[in-house]
Amino acid sequence: MSPGALYLLPVPLIAAKTPEDAAHFMATLPTSVILKARALRHFVAESAKSARAFLKWVEMPCPLRELDLQELNEHTPATKLETLLMPLLSGYDLGLLSEAGCPAVADPGAALVALAHARGIRVAPLVGPSSLLLALMASGLDGQRFAFHGYLPAKTEARALAILELEKESALRRQTQIFIETPYRNPALFADLIRVANPASRLCVAINLTSPDEFIKTHSITVWRERPPPALDRHPAVFLLLSGSC
Repeated sequence: MSPGALYLLPVPLIAAKTPEDAAHFMATLPTSVILKARALRHFVAESAKSARAFLKWVEMPCPLRELDLQELNEHTPATKLETLLMPLLSGYDLGLLSEAGCPAVADPGAALVALAHARGIRVAPLVGPSSLLLALMASGLDGQRFAFHGYLPAKTEARALAILELEKESALRRQTQIFIETPYRNPALFADLIRVANPASRLCVAINLTSPDEFIKTHSITVWRERPPPALDRHPAVFLLLSGSC
């Protein structure tokens, strides 16, 4: 029996709470992604709750309770990965869902993708929204050389040192530095950025990407210091920094 294929299914960046929300956010996905999701019966997701919400809005042709839905998150032991591949090894296609956006990008699903490659299983990435690439596209910063650094340290002193190191590396490599933060810590990160970064460095803040209240602005640190801070608290955001010497 040939193994199934592992489909990497993008989901909307913002969770839908109403039918109107769903109509807006589903418009960010190609029809081919929605049709593939409807055709699958086996899924692995970072969060079962958000996965069920997404599958509800794509109007699955069968009851959600009949789906095989397993979780893979930061708490999943590596020893469970083989079990998650079982539908594939039994000949069924499997859909991998992230909490938001593209699977396996800043997402625990990368471990399952790596194991699928090791087992000779076909991996099929599907087109959809990536907050990192959308933010980079809209930033006006260097799109030829860039690096994603995930989360910066949570403590103020360590975070400030990390910002200075990223800025130094940006100048050395002429590279846009991309990072994110837990939404409730966004204001603290922004405050440290405008406090310690070089006045000539440019900072892009991209909030609620693809939503009706999307906010994307790029300014020098000097200009950011002169303006009221953006509404960052508890909203998903991407930060991009380019040294003023670039």
